[in-house]
Amino acid sequence: MSAHRRSNYAYLDTPRPIAFAHRGGAAHGDENSSTALARAVEAGYRYIETDVHVSADGVPVLFHDNTLHRLSGDDREISDVPWTDLAAIRVNGEALIPRLDDVLTDFPDIRFNIDIKSDQAVHATLATLRTADAFDRVLIGSFSDARLARVRRLAGPRLATSMGPREVATFKAATYTGRLWPRARLGYTRGAVALQVPIRYGPLRVVDKRFVAYAHRLGLDVHVWTVDDTATINALLDLGVDGIMTDRLEVLRDVYAARGHWPEPTPGR
Repeated sequence: MSAHRRSNYAYLDTPRPIAFAHRGGAAHGDENSSTALARAVEAGYRYIETDVHVSADGVPVLFHDNTLHRLSGDDREISDVPWTDLAAIRVNGEALIPRLDDVLTDFPDIRFNIDIKSDQAVHATLATLRTADAFDRVLIGSFSDARLARVRRLAGPRLATSMGPREVATFKAATYTGRLWPRARLGYTRGAVALQVPIRYGPLRVVDKRFVAYAHRLGLDVHVWTVDDTATINALLDLGVDGIMTDRLEVLRDVYAARGHWPEPTPGR
């Protein structure tokens, strides 16, 4: 476990490194489905990375793509389909597309890393989190800086978020220049508690020893996606990263267990 100044957010009140089931464990072919989430929880995962779109009638649902085609053969966009129709669609012919409110109810002990995939999903997602009183067990991320800024503005500092692409780029540049990241000088990050990044962006190596050390200096976690092989997982843990997202649940679990990082089962489970 890496030693550094920690966030006070309840979402990260757990031993490091964190094991994230990416889309519930996408390697099984039923990503983000009710079946995938249940499988991840059964395997011992307590953090699940997922994606949220909103249906035509405003229901937040767990789904990655804009359209249904890749996983169901249906060419419609999620935002054009009402919930009653989505409920009848099966992922890879079998698994259900879950509603966010149902997931928060069905898995009360699980923490969710949510990528809000569209602008129209922002209000509905935040409303669902408020109704479920789930802010403390959710972190919001996005590949859209504008969308992430909107989430922070609407939710306030209580909701944990990850850095957006522009913030990550600024942070990476600061690791080379040695200049303190601007928001660190102000003493706050507007709810941003983690850098959730790939190992590389094209030819640029993002996650290295300097990157991790600088993040820890500022009290930020480093979570890396999406890593599915033993050698890379071990190398990242040696760097001191705080979490890893994987599609292959068994691979990450086995590496964590071998290094003494896998959490003990909760009594009664």
